[in-house]
Amino acid sequence: MEYSYKYPRPALTVDAIVVSERNSEMVVLLIQRKFPPFEGKWALPGGFVNMDETLLAACGRELLEETGLENIELKQFFTFDAIDRDPRHRTISVVFSAWLQEPLHVVGGDDAARAEWFPIISLPDMAFDHDEIINKYLKERL
Repeated sequence: MEYSYKYPRPALTVDAIVVSERNSEMVVLLIQRKFPPFEGKWALPGGFVNMDETLLAACGRELLEETGLENIELKQFFTFDAIDRDPRHRTISVVFSAWLQEPLHVVGGDDAARAEWFPIISLPDMAFDHDEIINKYLKERL
């Protein structure tokens, strides 16, 4: 299928907030970006939606590619649409969330240099607006 539009269109991405508990502390799954923008900074697992997949399928695919996790029950959380959230171009992200009984083994893959669990109250230097996304999740879901 070929598309031709007169006007620019925003890009569509998905991100996953995957949380769990370790030693009575809430932890969140993050990936370290391998490429610019924000190379070396930490982010939620996620990426661009392909033309032939649903948002949920895209989020599951990105989670598998970047962390090795699969068959995680994801629920749509919120859509983030700040105009300047991505320095490359206009990007809208639909964020999904999941709660795991325990942190599962993860490994960075695809465009993620690493994948790790972090205490949700002590986040590393984050890429994009992902610290804001996590803060909104904490306020609304917990």
